[in-house]
Amino acid sequence: MTETPSARTAGPERGTLDKAADENFPVAPFFLPRAWRTDLMAVYGFARLVDDIGDGDLAPGGADARLLGVAPDQAEDRLALLDAFEADLRRVFDATPRHPLLRRLQPTVRRRSLTPEPFLGLIAANRQDQVVQRYETYDDLLAYCELSANPVGRLVLSVTGTSTPERVRHSDAICTALQIVEHLQDVAEDLGRDRIYLPAVDMKRFHVQEADLATKTTGASVRALVAYEAERARDLLNEGAPLVGSVHGRLKLLLAGFVAGGRAAIKAIAAADYDVLPGPPKPGKLRLLREVGLTLRGEG
Repeated sequence: MTETPSARTAGPERGTLDKAADENFPVAPFFLPRAWRTDLMAVYGFARLVDDIGDGDLAPGGADARLLGVAPDQAEDRLALLDAFEADLRRVFDATPRHPLLRRLQPTVRRRSLTPEPFLGLIAANRQDQVVQRYETYDDLLAYCELSANPVGRLVLSVTGTSTPERVRHSDAICTALQIVEHLQDVAEDLGRDRIYLPAVDMKRFHVQEADLATKTTGASVRALVAYEAERARDLLNEGAPLVGSVHGRLKLLLAGFVAGGRAAIKAIAAADYDVLPGPPKPGKLRLLREVGLTLRGEG
């Protein structure tokens, strides 16, 4: 029997969106207006898929490559896939995209008058991942986060119609912090991809060699380095936290969830004595709820 287009595409689309449940923070929680949830999930679908392309984590079988029109002999070529994905993104703004996740995004782009720039930033970050595996300084890492993380917060503000220059500045601090926290949770996983997001200058300062990151237990020098980077992330979260108090209603609760998710993850890392190499320390739901309450009260 010949498969219908919907039968062919439901798998990769659903598999990508289902990953929302594994994030450190709520992507589109139930308490938001339905229209916001729909648009935030559309944005999440884009961001998750581009990361999966960049990480080589697409569903087996090459369905996404076929949807994007990539030749079978290039289905494993991440740069070719990213080029095809960018071409399909541009169709969101002036034609009909091929991939179902981009077709899902198109009404959001039109409703919210979104521009291509933040989406292109996320693609650029994943292109960078293919050619840059190490970061010399903290400033270099921040420049990467400007592409890999900050566009997501800017899109949230645009979807909810609350973007201002000051809010964007606070959002950027929060998103960069969340990206750094994710890197700290995933040191071992990233090393398996031959990527290190711990700045080389900081590794040298704490006498950490790359070989130290490949062990099953975290040595004292690596723990000290992780604690140092976690404190930087905490400072960024505190810098961005006024964003929560600048809005009202359900959006305030959503943004508090973002900040609280980062704070709870940092506390989980600290509770594990910064032992991140066996696996990512994750906060429990109770810890997350406590952090949401503290953030809403302006504490943290």
